[in-house]
Amino acid sequence: MDDLVLREQLVNLLRGGQAHATAKQALDGLKPELRSVRPVGIEHSIWEEFEHMRLAQEDILRYTLDPNWVSPPFPEGYWPKETEAVTEEMWSASVAAFFADLEEVIQLAQNTSVDLTAEIPHGEVGHTYLREILLVADHNAYHLGQIVQTRKALGDWN
Repeated sequence: MDDLVLREQLVNLLRGGQAHATAKQALDGLKPELRSVRPVGIEHSIWEEFEHMRLAQEDILRYTLDPNWVSPPFPEGYWPKETEAVTEEMWSASVAAFFADLEEVIQLAQNTSVDLTAEIPHGEVGHTYLREILLVADHNAYHLGQIVQTRKALGDWN
């Protein structure tokens, strides 16, 4: 496969919308009062799922790019603290950070000076740039599905 075609396919996967909802679609129109609600039978609220996505994506990205990055403790460092209400400031900051980091992952995928199949020099054995990009896409797709299911359970999905 041509390198540029692979990179284009990775960008499409990261942006989503081909086989599942995009992050923007999963969040659009969400009523603020439903952000921290856990419907019966569902383990996490939309806030918890989304903030988990943000934290995990940030960790994968920083791990990939920064040899001095220290990952949070697992699993507690990858989930938000329980909160009764999510403020508009908390929500807006999380959404902005998520999309900024996603764009940075996309830029990495598009960067032709990076050999996607090369191991990350400071990473664990076998961890390539391609592995980390795919991990972001896979993890985001899974949790976006969780968000959509939660919105359906809340009666807040078209």
